Amino acid sequence: MLQKLQLWRPLDDVEQRALLALPYEIQELRPHDYIVRDGDRTTRSCLLICGLAYRQKVASRGARSILALHMRGDVVDLQNSLLQVADHSVQALTCATVAFIPREAVIDLAVRYPNIGLAMWYDTLVDGSIAREWNLNVSRRDGVARIAHVLCEFGVRLESLGLATRHHYELPLTQVQLGDAVGMSPMHVHRMLRALEAEGVIEREVRSITVLDWLSLAKLGDFRDRYLHLDQRPPTNA
Repeated sequence: MLQKLQLWRPLDDVEQRALLALPYEIQELRPHDYIVRDGDRTTRSCLLICGLAYRQKVASRGARSILALHMRGDVVDLQNSLLQVADHSVQALTCATVAFIPREAVIDLAVRYPNIGLAMWYDTLVDGSIAREWNLNVSRRDGVARIAHVLCEFGVRLESLGLATRHHYELPLTQVQLGDAVGMSPMHVHRMLRALEAEGVIEREVRSITVLDWLSLAKLGDFRDRYLHLDQRPPTNA
């Protein structure tokens, strides 16, 4: 959490010690375990220490939309520090280790240390930026572009955390889950992946993705990583 927040704001020694002193409870999760359920009255926020998780909402007739993917260092429901009722669900995608932090402790930290509060604000703003890009992906890109864009984002984010490279990584999403992330049926997802393979852009083996031509994949996916704000370094007097 400290490393992630310092992407957005430099924290001094006092602020770092205060953040590291937050109370927390460690839990091990299995794939599909819920971190928070839509409609829950929330009492804690969750830091993802390792593994992957995803946000989702389910329509009244049962159709699911996956809204975001989360990786190590993400505070996946920071908004629940202030919003007391969850408006969507978060589930573990893989086996994951999480730290649950009482919401009162998060609020108190942000109030006592405004610079940390500002870093948390930046974090939620970047979440919003990613959400806008995902909305564009589903609403205005064709099938190949949607899949290519998700593959690009996943690789770049893993690379930024030192977990893989953008040219080769494990994609733990099933075709059903990938379809829920891009608004397509599993069969359509399968055809789009096969199309990318036929173009010589990627290779797949089980859930392993090898990107053979990164520039072509990024072009097909209309992918520019500006919305991820990975190089964000706000001025200290902001």
